[in-house]
Amino acid sequence: MSILQVTNLSHNYGGRDILKDVNFRLLNGEHVGLIGPNGEGKSSFLNIITGKLQPDVGNIEWAKRVRVGYLDQHVRLKKGTTIRDTLKDAFSHLFDIENEINDNYMKMGEVSEDELTKLLEEVGTLQDYLEHHDFYLIDSKVEEISKAMGIDKLGLDSDVSELSGGQRSKVLLSKLLLEKPDILLLDEPTNYLDEEHIEWLKRYLKEYENAFILISHDIEFLNSVINLVYYLEHNELDRYVGDYNEFLRLHEQKKAQLEAAYKKQQQEISDLEDFVARNKARVATRNMAMSRQKKLDKMDLITLPKEKIKPEFSFLNKSAPGRLIFETKDLVIGYDSPLTRPLNLRMERGQRIAVIGENGMGKTTLIKTILGYIQPLSGTIDKGQNIEIGYFEQEDLSDRDNTCIEEIWEDFPSYNQAQIRGMLAKCGLTTDNIETKVKVLSGGEQAKVRLCKILNKETNILMLDEPTHHLDPYAKEELKKALKEYKGGIFLISHEKEFYEGIATDIWKMEDFK
Repeated sequence: MSILQVTNLSHNYGGRDILKDVNFRLLNGEHVGLIGPNGEGKSSFLNIITGKLQPDVGNIEWAKRVRVGYLDQHVRLKKGTTIRDTLKDAFSHLFDIENEINDNYMKMGEVSEDELTKLLEEVGTLQDYLEHHDFYLIDSKVEEISKAMGIDKLGLDSDVSELSGGQRSKVLLSKLLLEKPDILLLDEPTNYLDEEHIEWLKRYLKEYENAFILISHDIEFLNSVINLVYYLEHNELDRYVGDYNEFLRLHEQKKAQLEAAYKKQQQEISDLEDFVARNKARVATRNMAMSRQKKLDKMDLITLPKEKIKPEFSFLNKSAPGRLIFETKDLVIGYDSPLTRPLNLRMERGQRIAVIGENGMGKTTLIKTILGYIQPLSGTIDKGQNIEIGYFEQEDLSDRDNTCIEEIWEDFPSYNQAQIRGMLAKCGLTTDNIETKVKVLSGGEQAKVRLCKILNKETNILMLDEPTHHLDPYAKEELKKALKEYKGGIFLISHEKEFYEGIATDIWKMEDFK
């Protein structure tokens, strides 16, 4: 049964063609991976099919009475609302039915006997619906999902406005899973999850009976849960049956076949043009030449898609710092209350430290405290000599009115436009991207703009807070390669074991700092 049918969809955003004559079909039970390079329009596609964006052209048809659940990282959570209330809001439609039942009971004292019978029948039907949908087990379901996702440790009566980015994502994802919609739309759900809860989500999606569309750059995660791939590139959407590895095989095969067909056609065109040129002036062969020319004119030309610009990351190295990078004495980090016990930590020249742990344990607070952006609750931090830091922050550039050129120019005012363009192009940004406002870019493209600032500054220490968020697989591999080649020290926050294991010399677990 078809849940969703998209036909001839086209969309332009910020002066760029994002989607062009795209077709898509989703059947019940299909587990779809929506993949493609950064900035190709994956998130825009989800926003269009959910009605958050209006396409320029095309038709979107959902099956009747389909409940859609969309993991929207940008949704606002109301201050004063508890985590428990937010999770219970997943059952709002059931609470509406309970209110309807109560209203019917209130009416019963004022109606005729026939109307009373109808009301009792209606109440019975609604009551059966509530029982069938486990209405009276809501509290236990909330407790169960909270425990599975580690939210119970935050306290279910905590205010949602006080949550970190990762904690907030966990709450939103948990609410969505409690809703049990007919279709799940998940845009990078693992971005803010730690390893334990990525594994839990992996198991959940493997066993999920309904359909889902998943955007993710985590190849291992994709391979574990999907059975169908839609690949978005060059404004086109292509369908492949199988997991990510099977997609790669079929995609390379298709690419090779297209290139072979292109070369064959180019050779045929060359032969025909040569024959026409040699024979069109001769009376005896003029008709044959005209026949060849007609064939040329009617030929359906094969075109090869333009190769996507691939990033080339390489960090500039400054002369080595002193032996000590930083040392803490009885450092306690936090805001209103402590997140850690007193910490005595030390980083020395040559160390590559990966900081790991669950969301909300203070990883970002730790790096910002060491950098001096946040004052410690107590204790001291001593820093070494001749240190030049490159800091990648989990900041959001979506409200920036600057173009990419202007954004980089703020950090490199002495550079000319050609140099700025070259820097951005080397990070994998196209001419269209470079001249576009930063807020119009995808999350991956914004990350490349932020990386551009660090890559072009001489440093001897890199402090990186989740730098792989939103990056496509190629960019992620290129970043890993660049970090391996970097001669300075690295202080890296990451939840991706595959990424940090090849870089780190030391692992710091935030759980050990409690």
